Amino acid sequence: MILAGDMTQVFGLYSFGQLRIVPLIMNKQLLIVLLLIAATALGLGGRYLIMGGNDRPVGQSASGSGKPLVGGPFQMVDQDGKAVTEASYAGRYLMVFFGYTFCPDVCPQGLQIIGSALDIFKENGGDADKVVPLFVTVDPERDTPEILKEYLTNFHPAIQGISGTVEQTTAMGKAYRVYYAKVKDPDSSADYLMDHTSLTYLMGPDGDYVGHFSHTASPEQIAERLAKAVR
Repeated sequence: MILAGDMTQVFGLYSFGQLRIVPLIMNKQLLIVLLLIAATALGLGGRYLIMGGNDRPVGQSASGSGKPLVGGPFQMVDQDGKAVTEASYAGRYLMVFFGYTFCPDVCPQGLQIIGSALDIFKENGGDADKVVPLFVTVDPERDTPEILKEYLTNFHPAIQGISGTVEQTTAMGKAYRVYYAKVKDPDSSADYLMDHTSLTYLMGPDGDYVGHFSHTASPEQIAERLAKAVR
């Protein structure tokens, strides 16, 4: 409840069962101070959430070393139906991209960019055999190994698809700090789409995080980064 006047502000205090209004008259200067305190508290609360609730960026090591906690063990199945884990790719760099075969635009574009980047990297003298691009489906209910294999014939032959059960996919998504969720789409014959992270993660031969590329990165930019990272 606000009273008219330049120098007054009234707040109503309510209790359950019986309505009570306790007017508190305060001058404008005090009100401003209280508002600043509230804004500061909100700012600190927002920082707490952004930093993951533990005063460090989400994904940063608890040891304070600054090493991102991205990647880790996983158990999936490749496009040929063979069981694979992180150990299956030991000694090679991975370009890990999460998506799905019903994706209307971001995934096809991202896979095309990855393929072009590999070609540029190789043309410039890079050892492309050391790099394995992995397309990880976030839609395990529809993307079987057979569907993945057929879908990937449209892209660079080096790109490998992997899928898993809902539980396995969830575990790998958490390990890579990936967001994904079903989005109902009544206008689509696919029934639903998947909202998902569109980053490409570059992982080292030891399984450690090296860096990532946004969906806006060009093939040339990715190839340049590969040239610096791949040894």
